[in-house]
Amino acid sequence: MKIRALLALAAGGSLLAGCTASGAEPSSASAAPPPSSARGGPAFPSTYRAYPSAPTAITGVTIFDGEGGKIDNGTLFMVDGKISSVGGPETAIPGDATVVDGSGKYVTPGIIDVHSHLGDYPTPSVDAHSDGNEATSPVTPEVWAEHSVWPQDPGFSRAMANGGITALQILPGSANLFGGRSVVLKNVPARTVQAMKFPGAPYGMKMACGENPKRVYGSRNRAPSTRMGSLAVERQTWIDAQEYRSKRNDAKPPKRDLGKETLAAVLDGDILVHNHCYRADEMAQIIDMSKEFGYKVTAFHHAVESYKIADILAKEGICSAVWADWWGFKMEAYDAIPENAALLQKAGACVIVHSDDENQIQRLNQEAAKALADGRAMGIDISDAQAIQWITYNPAKAMGIEQMTGSLKPGKMADLVLWNGNPLSVYSRPDKVWIDGALMFDSADAQRRPVSDFELGQPGEGDVK
Repeated sequence: MKIRALLALAAGGSLLAGCTASGAEPSSASAAPPPSSARGGPAFPSTYRAYPSAPTAITGVTIFDGEGGKIDNGTLFMVDGKISSVGGPETAIPGDATVVDGSGKYVTPGIIDVHSHLGDYPTPSVDAHSDGNEATSPVTPEVWAEHSVWPQDPGFSRAMANGGITALQILPGSANLFGGRSVVLKNVPARTVQAMKFPGAPYGMKMACGENPKRVYGSRNRAPSTRMGSLAVERQTWIDAQEYRSKRNDAKPPKRDLGKETLAAVLDGDILVHNHCYRADEMAQIIDMSKEFGYKVTAFHHAVESYKIADILAKEGICSAVWADWWGFKMEAYDAIPENAALLQKAGACVIVHSDDENQIQRLNQEAAKALADGRAMGIDISDAQAIQWITYNPAKAMGIEQMTGSLKPGKMADLVLWNGNPLSVYSRPDKVWIDGALMFDSADAQRRPVSDFELGQPGEGDVK
């Protein structure tokens, strides 16, 4: 497989070693990129093209649909890259479909990570690869995470093979109050980031509050060095963005400014806000600021104290992207509790389990299971199907792609995982993974295991026979 993969690369083919879909990834040089629009449109558009798919049915399988539903002895049929039908054993299957026996197995939507730094902080973790934080100013909305993504990061293929990850949001780091634009990717092998970009996904704006910005810039004897300094810098930045936006709409627009252009698109509602924030009191401050300037926080990330204001977050329609049990690694994480996700669910708030880590992204299913178990231990009734929603539909909603993926509904992208057991069991692993109906990973077929060319020939990585 290694030799075939190298030959495919030499010929300009796919990074998917040995896959019959090799060569499906198009060249990003097929068209010159259009200029960025005043509303934050892509200056570097997606050239994503789905890998070839085949009509496929999975039968006799337990289905978690991603929106809280469960079907026993179910049937799922996909064709032309889309989910066609989902139902019980009576569901019709065309005669030309490939039939996969799912007896004793489970199907979920593809797992989605709302908070990842793969590609921007790739493996191997060396200084030469550290491209996630533009820590030269507390306000850097002009930078875009996609411009640092290295598609050869071995973390992408590991996330698929071990964690069933089919889509993920790559965010800038949290050194800055305004860290820059995020990008949503499909987890497919490609030579360019443009060929991984999720078609039609909105951009995100990474913001951060709390210890990180004040530590980074306070240590340099500049603002912010305190939480009140952080809010002051943020509010002035939004005032400047409002002024730019107002002038942009006049007959004589101002000179183009990449940072203010992005912030104006946030104010327009075209770019979603993802805010790194641990403490409940700070989340409340950020909500007040968002109302002052007329934007909406889509999700608070890490959010270890969300349980303290679960009712407020539910009312505001703000998701909390949380860990299951990371705790105490700094002061603002001191009040983290393992029941956080369950208490949010009980309050009717949007819950997401995220990674922020190249290893944890490979087991988000297990992290969701831990959070579920902690909730049940305190008497909160949460179903397995609801916990699956924390790593499928809810992150899709926070990323603005829930109409296209995140649940197993007819017409949606056929992004799904067949697990060899209950995905909430520590013993279960992905058996097969489809993206747009294309079989991208098969645990029983060495020819369908994506491997970064950076790994080929390394001990334990890829087929080195």
